[in-house]
Amino acid sequence: MKRLFSLLLVALCCISTPAHADEDKRERDIYRNLETFANVLTLIQEYYVDEVNSSKVVAGAINGMLGSLDPHSAYMTPEDFKELEEETSGSFTGIGIEISIRDGVLTAVAPIEGTPADRQGIRSGDQIIRINGEITKTMTLMQAVKKLRGAKGTSVAVTVYRQEWNEPKEFTLIREAIPLVSVRYTELEPGFAYIRVSNFQASTTKDLRNALKNLRKKHRILGVILDLRNNPGGLLDQAVKVAETFLDKGVIVSTKGRNKEEQMVFKAHPTDSATDFPMVVLVNGGSASGSEIVAGALRDHKRAVIVGTTTFGKGSVQTILPLPDGAGLRLTTAKYYTPSGESIQATGIKPDIVVPLTTSADAAPPSSSPAAKTIREKDLPRHLENEKSGKRQAGNAAEDNGGEEELQPPEDIRQLAKKIERDNQLQTAFTTLKGLSHPAGPRQK
Repeated sequence: MKRLFSLLLVALCCISTPAHADEDKRERDIYRNLETFANVLTLIQEYYVDEVNSSKVVAGAINGMLGSLDPHSAYMTPEDFKELEEETSGSFTGIGIEISIRDGVLTAVAPIEGTPADRQGIRSGDQIIRINGEITKTMTLMQAVKKLRGAKGTSVAVTVYRQEWNEPKEFTLIREAIPLVSVRYTELEPGFAYIRVSNFQASTTKDLRNALKNLRKKHRILGVILDLRNNPGGLLDQAVKVAETFLDKGVIVSTKGRNKEEQMVFKAHPTDSATDFPMVVLVNGGSASGSEIVAGALRDHKRAVIVGTTTFGKGSVQTILPLPDGAGLRLTTAKYYTPSGESIQATGIKPDIVVPLTTSADAAPPSSSPAAKTIREKDLPRHLENEKSGKRQAGNAAEDNGGEEELQPPEDIRQLAKKIERDNQLQTAFTTLKGLSHPAGPRQK
């Protein structure tokens, strides 16, 4: 019981009471709830059929507490912290897939292109029901991530269920270093550049600016297609800097939370590099968080035309809060807003030109059955509501059909020019870009 009271003491010390008129009542409620928690823990220790590990039970309580908030808040062990640092620094070892929990089921949001999961054909919306034979139903998100990652060269068996399949299928994937090369680029025609940003990591802005520099060495840039499809996000500061690369003034994004430190406004500043050329941004249901910040900023400032389908709708900010033992909380602390003041939480960015992806016969996925519905923020349980969800978002965008988009990225960026004929979204973007660049001619300074 000494250990129990120590745990409660730590819990009490971590509480910061709000400075409101009903502060006393809230304090009483907190102490009453902690007393209930202590009573339950005591009963478990005394009467549960098997001897229990108190630390494990408390960790389960913490996971349950965070899981009741929203799908993006989570408890991280010290090992999870280390993996997070590896991922944001530019690499980790695993199968290369973004996952979430939907209706209590581990679900694929999007595979990272060029990774084992992508090459094996795992899609957005696939339900991962077993990992190495172990049922995922009772796993937390962090536990699942830990099981999917592992040493380079080792294998992991993933059992996947897809809506159009009669029964689940098992995939055996070999883990490898996932370099997360976030920027790839090529020319579609002389002067017309294609730049794909697959995520936002520590080197993304630097890599993007190097890409523009190298493109200028070949030809004067007449227009750029920025492809953010299936980009799940990443570092907020990198998303802001990517947007700033194409803007020289104005608000890029603002964040609003309960605490004063969460009230922030990020603005663009003039840069030495001229980027005053026409732009088209490609997005889809896999474009989330950071990619929505970039698309929203370029749209609101009329800097680019947005083409594709409605984005994921993750308009919340997560902060990593350290704990004394080296663990931490990944806690949703704010929502972000586009320059026009709109929140895209659970609504997403609606394109100026809605183009659902269709593929030609030679590019179609192996299954000929209808694809499952794309997973978006609004489909996740306990997602934060958009306070303006009843109002139409700024702009004249039409609604898209919300269908699954089986984007087939090229294995090599140099193959993209050949594959443009099989990507109708890219075709529309390219046609639109040429239309923007012709009437007034090149605008680059």
